Amino acid sequence: MSTTTDRHVVGETSRGAVRGAWREGSAAFLGIPFAEPPFGDLRLLAPVRRAPWPGVRDALVHAPTPQRRALAEVTTIPEPSIPGEDVLTVDVFTPQPSGTDLLPVLVYVHGGGFVAGSPASPWYDGAAFNRDGVVTVTVSYRLGFEGFGWVPDAPANRGVLDWLLALEWVREEISAFGGDPRRVTIAGQSAGGGAVLTLLTLPRARGLFARALCMSGSPGDVPLAAAQATTGALAARLGVPADRAGICAVAEADLIEATDWVQPPPDPSLDDLLGGMRAMAGGRSLGPVVDGDLVPWTVSEGLRVGAGSDVPLLMGSTRGEFSRVPLLFRRLFDDATVPGVLDRLGLPPELAARYAAALPGSHPAEVVGQYISDAVFRRRVVEWAALRRGAAPTWVYDFAWPSTVSGIAEHCLDVPFAFDLLDDPDVTRVAGPDAPQSLADAVHGAVVAFATDGDPGWPSCSGDTEPVMVFDAVSGTAPGRYDSARVLAAR
Repeated sequence: MSTTTDRHVVGETSRGAVRGAWREGSAAFLGIPFAEPPFGDLRLLAPVRRAPWPGVRDALVHAPTPQRRALAEVTTIPEPSIPGEDVLTVDVFTPQPSGTDLLPVLVYVHGGGFVAGSPASPWYDGAAFNRDGVVTVTVSYRLGFEGFGWVPDAPANRGVLDWLLALEWVREEISAFGGDPRRVTIAGQSAGGGAVLTLLTLPRARGLFARALCMSGSPGDVPLAAAQATTGALAARLGVPADRAGICAVAEADLIEATDWVQPPPDPSLDDLLGGMRAMAGGRSLGPVVDGDLVPWTVSEGLRVGAGSDVPLLMGSTRGEFSRVPLLFRRLFDDATVPGVLDRLGLPPELAARYAAALPGSHPAEVVGQYISDAVFRRRVVEWAALRRGAAPTWVYDFAWPSTVSGIAEHCLDVPFAFDLLDDPDVTRVAGPDAPQSLADAVHGAVVAFATDGDPGWPSCSGDTEPVMVFDAVSGTAPGRYDSARVLAAR
């Protein structure tokens, strides 16, 4: 239940009342805590359900973020970092804070490589979904080593436990905000899309959602031995024991510094660039760990044994994903050949020949860009569709519209179209001033239809990526849209 004034609306949860802001057509409740702050005595432990609070708690501004600094100084998605310790929260956007006709719910998990990303991004505002009758929830979770680092005497996959507790909060509380806990769609992009597939195949997540939307999904799937080696090397670097007491003796800022991601040099050589591409294709050091317990298998292994087979899945990627970096340094490829760069990326000759044949006439920089896009993201769509043969319906899309700024359909470009917020100034920075509203109508409309009725509006596939919905200036289904990715998936 809730009460509304001209400017504010108060919602009642089992933990206490929260005061949100009423906007034209919807209400925003920001920073509702679902767990205690994971610091002090609770650091590196499983999330603890939030204790009740007295009175009415303001939910008018974004809560502190687990991200202490962004993945890069300029990111495609605007990702503010907000200091503070009360980081395990949800933002709820709803068109009807009260009412008996409960609406479908979209629960969104942000990306950022499991080490960055901010739930406070203006690109995750749910106003357009509210306009179209969908309650939207954005989830915060621990990042980097705090969320995913292996510690032998602490719970593994703390970030995954954060996702689970947030979904339990949605199941228990979302009806107070007009949402139907039986019609929850989990959605995410990049690492958030990987989170969706991890949750889809997670035994403990069964029953917490009815549908899944994976945008450019890249899961963690970190092998246990690799996670243990990362912790051992980190502890040695910090000069502390590789256990909870040792790691907790290190200040959060120092821990982040010691596990810092490596930024590419400002003026890389071709070897620098290709080395970075190889490392990127090789997997992550931090992310959900295949611990044999909470996460019993990789995403592909889980799909192979039928995990999540009863849940409808919508998935896809942008056409160019990570192509931007090689194209920015196109000059480095002036004397390169396609066979040469594929060899330096580590592809065996026979596979390199088949891959090059799938991209006839392409410049070496274009081939490298497509390779890293396929290796990290697009081959997974092909593999996962094949592993879902006989499961609940699976739909595949290909976001192909090129930004007028970068000239490619790059990573993250589809997010503002899905959220239908092309008027945001940062969207203009990334997509250009004339991003087609008709494309936003198509992408956003497909997500709304999927969350509402379980069908995005085109035929599902059966064991292959065909048919594919191509989102472009003119959208429609088309064949052959994952051909180069299929070469990598088949090896």
